[in-house]
Amino acid sequence: MAAAVYVYTFLDDFILLYPVYALLFADTGLSVAEISSLFVIWSVTGIVLEVPSGVWADAVSRRLLLVLAPLPAAAGYALWVAAPSYWAFALGFVLWGIRGAMASGAFEALVYEELDRLGEAGRYARVVGRAEVAGMCGVAAATAAAGPVLAVGGHGALGAASVLACLLCAAAGLAFPEHRARCSPVRAGDPNVQGAPGVQGAPAGRTDPACPGDSVDSPEPTGPTGPDEEDGPDEDGPDGLRRYAAVLRAGLAEVRGDRSVRRALLLVPATAAVWGALEEYVALLAQETGVPEPAVPLWVLLVWSGVTAGALLAGAGQRLGARGFAALLGFGALALAGGALSGRPGGLAAVAVAFCVFQLASVTADARLQDGITGPSRATVTSLASLGTGLATVLVYGLYAAASAFAGHGVVFALFAVPYGLLALVPVRGALRRRGRSPLP
Repeated sequence: MAAAVYVYTFLDDFILLYPVYALLFADTGLSVAEISSLFVIWSVTGIVLEVPSGVWADAVSRRLLLVLAPLPAAAGYALWVAAPSYWAFALGFVLWGIRGAMASGAFEALVYEELDRLGEAGRYARVVGRAEVAGMCGVAAATAAAGPVLAVGGHGALGAASVLACLLCAAAGLAFPEHRARCSPVRAGDPNVQGAPGVQGAPAGRTDPACPGDSVDSPEPTGPTGPDEEDGPDEDGPDGLRRYAAVLRAGLAEVRGDRSVRRALLLVPATAAVWGALEEYVALLAQETGVPEPAVPLWVLLVWSGVTAGALLAGAGQRLGARGFAALLGFGALALAGGALSGRPGGLAAVAVAFCVFQLASVTADARLQDGITGPSRATVTSLASLGTGLATVLVYGLYAAASAFAGHGVVFALFAVPYGLLALVPVRGALRRRGRSPLP
C-alpha cells in the first residue's frame, strides 16, 4: 500500500515542464498580467470543482478517480507544446485544475480507509508525510532533468516527457487497493439506518450495515452497488443524481453534527493556506536579503529542506496534545517573523524551521480530520477542507500583493506569522473560558 502511494506521488510531480513553463509562456509573448491571469484560472478551476469531485469520489470508486486524474493534465501539457498560445495555456490550466480536484479528497480518503481496514490508521500521518517527500523528490528530479532535456529537444521534449509521466502515474494508480462496501451512502440522521451520522448510539460504521461486504476489488459488482440490488441507484440518470445528492448531504450533515469534525476541518486551511502561499515568494525574500541571483535556488532549496523535514516528522505530530500543537505553532510563528525580519541570508534558515513546523502541523491537522470522520462521505468532507484551503490561499495571494505595495518582502512575511500566533493562543483562550465558568472554591 505505502509503496503504491509513494510511486504515485513521485510520478505525479515528476513533470519536466514545471520548472520552465513560465519561460514557455514568456517565449510565446505573454505579459506578466496574462501569466498572472493563467494562475487565477487554475486556482478558480480547482476551487469550483473541489467539492463536486470529492462527492464523486464517495459515490464511485476512489481508485478510479486517481487513475483518471493525471489524464486531463497530460492533455493540457500536450496542448501547451503543440499549440502554444494564451488560450491553449488557459485551457491547459483548466485541465490541470480538473486533475487536482479529481485527486484531492479521493487520495486522502482512500489511503486512510485502507490503512484503517488493516488496523493501521495511526500510520496515516507518517505515510502521507512520506508521500509529500516523494512528491518533493519528484519535483527535484524533474528540475534536474529539465535543463538537459530542454537543451536537447526544446519545449516539445519537455512536454512529451511530462505527458509520459502522467500516463505512468495513471498506471501506478491501478496498484492502489480499495475495499469499500457496495451500497448507497447512509442518509444523515435517518433513524432507520444504524451507523448514520447523527444517530445517537449508532456505531461508527461508514456504510449501511445492511449492505454486503463486497469490496471494490471484488469481480462481481460493477459499480458502487451490486448489479442485482433492486434499490441500488444507477450512476447515470436521476438515480445517479440522487445518489450524488445523498453523498453530499451525508458529508454536510457530518460536518454540521460533529463539532470535532467541524473544528478539524477548519484547522486544515488554518494551518496550510498561509505558508502554502508564502512558499511562492521565498525566492523574492532571498533576493531581498542580498543573495546573488545565481545563488537564490540554493537558498530556496534550504527552505524546501525544512518542508521535507516537516513531512518526515509528521508521524510525531500525531502524538501532540492541543497545548503541544499550539506551542508548536507559536514557535513556528516566532521563527518565521524573526527570520524574515533579520534582513540577512542566514535568516532564511529560521524561515526553513518555520516551514518545517507548518508542514508538520498541516499533515497533523489532516490526520486529525481523517480520524474524526466516521460517515460514508470521507472524500466529500476532505474536499470541503481543501476548498477552504484553496479559498484562503487565494486570499493570501491578494493580501500579499496589496501589502507588498507598501512594505518589503521581509515585513510581509512577518505579518503573515501573526495568524499562526493567534491560532496558537486558541487553547489558552479556551482554558481561560473554562476557568471562568468553574465554581468558586
